Amino acid sequence: MNKGKYRYNPESLSYVKVKLSFKERFMYFLTYLFASLLIGLVFNVVFTSFFDSPKEKQLRRENKRLVLQYELMDKKLEEFATVLEDIQHRDDNIYRTIFEAEPIPRGVRQAGFGGYNRYADLEDLSNNAIVIETAKKLDKLTKQLYVQSKSFDEVIDLVKNKESMLSAIPAIQPISNSDLRRTASGWGYRIHPIYKIRKFHYGMDFTASTGTEIYATGDGVIDVLTSSRRGYGNRIEIDHGFGYRTLYGHMSKIIVKKGQKVRRGDVIGYVGNSGLSTAPHLHYEVHLNNKKVNPVNYYFNDLTPEEYDRMIEISLNAGQTFD
Repeated sequence: MNKGKYRYNPESLSYVKVKLSFKERFMYFLTYLFASLLIGLVFNVVFTSFFDSPKEKQLRRENKRLVLQYELMDKKLEEFATVLEDIQHRDDNIYRTIFEAEPIPRGVRQAGFGGYNRYADLEDLSNNAIVIETAKKLDKLTKQLYVQSKSFDEVIDLVKNKESMLSAIPAIQPISNSDLRRTASGWGYRIHPIYKIRKFHYGMDFTASTGTEIYATGDGVIDVLTSSRRGYGNRIEIDHGFGYRTLYGHMSKIIVKKGQKVRRGDVIGYVGNSGLSTAPHLHYEVHLNNKKVNPVNYYFNDLTPEEYDRMIEISLNAGQTFD
């Protein structure tokens, strides 16, 4: 059968084959082409919207596995953080306490990363919330581990210097006082002997006759020597290292020089009444990390428990100082 279009010719009473011009054929072609493309596009949109290609199915499976791995990693990081927190607690409350080192401030341990956004490159990822959160936890743990590592380095140094530290601690009384009769006043508020006002007394006063020997209470270096008619009068300060310093005031005579090394029990001078003082005595202070602390807490090398309790009782009962 011949293909083509025919039309009826009423004059000849027959069908005549229609011949199309080139332009008409071209327009028909464009129409068919456009319709085919449109139908193909519709089918493509429908197919891609409701059906995944094999590659897309593989990518979705891989994405799910990655998300699951991030979730597992996130849980592991939380477990590591719990373990690290326990180590930090032990470090501050056991190891550093044993060696009388200051605990590391929580602000230093927990400090974040300032400045620019470190995670900007991850924001374009799908599931970026869990990826960024995991990255943040990892960075935080990394910094905390670094701080903890430096802390342990410091503790190791303290262990190596334990013997020197024990020798440096001001652990004896500055004058011979086994009978405890020479304790005049201790730490706390007292009535000033000259101004007659209530004032905090940062140290301990030991009554003794002029010329009584004064001992260095721990190993160290003579750091300060002063002579004055006011304040502590003839005064010595010893730098013991490891954050410890001791002060000895109102001395009658100093027999050491600045920069001289002394050992616990060495005589450094004699009791007097120099400076702002109302009677011969020794004013004694202990400083730890630039803070004045109660000296009574450090007489554990030459007092029994009973004598120690008696020392505290006498120092608390005294209501007035001599300086």
